[in-house]
Amino acid sequence: MTTTKTTGAQAVMKSLVAEQVDTIFGYPGGAIMPIYDALYDYEDAVKHILVRHEQGATHAAQGYARTSGKTGVVFATSGPGATNLITGLADAMIDSTPLVCITGQVDSKLLGTDAFQETDVVGISMPITKWNTQVTKAEDIPAAIAKAFYIAKSGRPGPVLIDITKDAQFGEMEFQYEKCTTIRSYRPKPKLNSALVEEAATLINGAKKPYLLIGQGIMLSNAEQELLNFVEKSGIPVASTLLGLGAFPNHHLLYAGYLGMHGDYAANVKTNECDVLIAIGMRFDDRVTGDVSRYAKQAKVIHVDIDASELNKIINADVGVHSDAKEALTLLTELVQEKKHTAWLQEFRDLKKVEVETLQKSTDESFSDEIKMEEVIKMLSEITKGEAVVVTDVGQHQMLTARYYEYNKTKSNITSGGLGTMGFALPAAIGAKFGAPEKTVVAIIGDGGFQMTLQELGTILQSEVDIKIIILNNRFLGMVRQWQQMFFEKRYSFTNMVSPNFIALAQAYSISAKKVEAREELKENLLKMLHHNGPYLLEVMVAKEENVFPMICTGASVSEVRLN
Repeated sequence: MTTTKTTGAQAVMKSLVAEQVDTIFGYPGGAIMPIYDALYDYEDAVKHILVRHEQGATHAAQGYARTSGKTGVVFATSGPGATNLITGLADAMIDSTPLVCITGQVDSKLLGTDAFQETDVVGISMPITKWNTQVTKAEDIPAAIAKAFYIAKSGRPGPVLIDITKDAQFGEMEFQYEKCTTIRSYRPKPKLNSALVEEAATLINGAKKPYLLIGQGIMLSNAEQELLNFVEKSGIPVASTLLGLGAFPNHHLLYAGYLGMHGDYAANVKTNECDVLIAIGMRFDDRVTGDVSRYAKQAKVIHVDIDASELNKIINADVGVHSDAKEALTLLTELVQEKKHTAWLQEFRDLKKVEVETLQKSTDESFSDEIKMEEVIKMLSEITKGEAVVVTDVGQHQMLTARYYEYNKTKSNITSGGLGTMGFALPAAIGAKFGAPEKTVVAIIGDGGFQMTLQELGTILQSEVDIKIIILNNRFLGMVRQWQQMFFEKRYSFTNMVSPNFIALAQAYSISAKKVEAREELKENLLKMLHHNGPYLLEVMVAKEENVFPMICTGASVSEVRLN
């Protein structure tokens, strides 16, 4: 293997090129300046997106990773630059998103002295990274980066962090790069136990009311086609978690709906009526299960997950299959019998009818003269045919989008699931567009969440990112207000939101914008936004006190779904 003399900073860039990195999100500073100097020579090979805040870099990298299927890469300096990554790292960790974050650090001789902008980012980030390390010698940089990319993407993906001291960046070394393909004692892809899959198939073949729950693990293992093959052969209704949306086309006749606290009525209720519950690539999050002591007690449970720690963690499985979803589904499809569960499927449709009629009556009576958030989502879905990449922030609009946008393409739902990070959508949409430049990317954001990271409008301006932004403005922190209305006697404590002139703000960043207040103006302006060449911000004034239903209240069973 040939070697070349290089600095540690140059080794960083050479290593990233060897890993086929084409996009980096970052913000320069003193401790990472040598790496940025090396980056200067790679402008033609690697695109660098200058964000306006390091948290924005992590969320942008998440959006990029989720649409492209690649590993997102982030640069940040030491001290506050590094600590500003923490929220994004935590978000990526719980949502299984592969990131490699590279931070600069003070000289190794200054470590532990409270030097200017010194922070123990390795210690701080340890609980929220899949792996992290500090590099103090130039010669250790290539191996650290190779290991980081392997760990971030293999098995259950997640974020990693490499902290590189400034003297390591300046130091000289003989550069050679070898991709990491194995680490002793780390086995990211378990060997499929075919006997367990056969046991699962036996349960499925004997079931009268089987029910399949899917999560993001389907997309992370690229098992969308295998899932479709399994569902169409077995005839089993399939429901999705929040992060699983898009893994199975929503227009399919066997799609049963969206699971969770604000999920579909039938999708939740039927969990406690099925006789065999099959969960693949999902982790039985508390938002999905409700009261665990009353969750699917009547059913035999089959759980397939690549992370062994998820098996029997929340829900005890009768058959727990530690496996990659793609491999498990391939074998399972061979073993299951071809069936149609016509009567069982009709039960889902009957409950769907009850849900639609009840919710329609309730919202029409309450908000007949005001635009409802769900109207905007339904219209957007219809116009885009469920094929846009939709990036949501956190709150009522997020739940309504999950309910009413018809996701028909994989990797089209980008949201903060486990951590629920307000401010996620705007930077994540920027990254999503770089990850899928050929797709229409629409960010749907509440007036509260938008103001948490609105500085990234500057990134859109400088990088000329063609994303569409919809602000659903209800003048409230809507989800918190809904809880205050339902459980705190309408004591709206600090949830009323006064916002700036969003249109003027967008125009200050050279972004075309329009405000919609009347229902009859909505469709034409959605079309105008989508057909506009370049970024566009559409503010839609919606009903102030619209609530999201169905709803499973805290401590309730999934059977106790409220429709009003």
